[in-house]
Formats: sequence, C-alpha cells, structure tokens
Amino acid sequence: MATIFSKIAAGEIPSYCCAADEEFYAFLDINPMAKGHTLVIPRREVDYIFDLEDDELARLHVFAARVARAIKKVIPCVKVGEAVLGLEVPHAHIHLIPMQSERDMLFSNPKLKFPEEEMQAVADAIRSNF
Repeated sequence: MATIFSKIAAGEIPSYCCAADEEFYAFLDINPMAKGHTLVIPRREVDYIFDLEDDELARLHVFAARVARAIKKVIPCVKVGEAVLGLEVPHAHIHLIPMQSERDMLFSNPKLKFPEEEMQAVADAIRSNF
C-alpha cells in the first residue's frame, strides 16, 4: 500500500509542489513550523532514509540543497535548517525549515497555519527559484 507521500508525489493527493524531478519531490508541509517549511522525498518508497542506496541518498541531499537555496531566496531567514525524523510517515523525508534561530527547529513548537493562497504563492516562488 502506498504511503501518503507516494500519493502526493504521484499527484493523487493535492500538494503545494516546490520542486520535482523524476526521482525526488519537494512540497510544503501543511502543518509547518515556519513559513516555507518544505518536505523533500524520494519518489521511491523507502521507510528509513538510511536504507536508501548511497548514491540515491547523495542525490536526495543534492536535490534538497537546491530546494534549500530556493527557499532562502524566497523566505527571509538566517539559514534553512535540515532535519530527518521519519517516525510520523513511513516514507523517507527531509524537513527544510527556514530559521531565525535554533528554536525554530524544535518540533515541539506549535504548528502554524497559513491561508491557501499564501501557501500556493510560497510554493510557486520556491519552484520558480529552484
């Protein structure tokens, strides 16, 4: 059975796409910790990020770095933080979170909500800078 992330990457579930190629997909987190919080996934369904083949893991991180650079152009921030947790959804993924301070990376922080139009505008801006 496909994970929710596989369904998002396949277009079966709507998402705010920030970047995509044949191997990877990046989209805005719908429960973000900060404006521009983006998830980067391999299209291939793998639960644990370190179960990816070494070359695939390297390509995933290169793709994520390109997304992070695009986020930084769109969202004013000191840096874009990277986190890999992977307990909520059984599909390898990287969180890219615009940060003003390390506190912005605390997953215990309250999640934010932004209007649909704002989410779409952010996703479009990241995609155009990718």
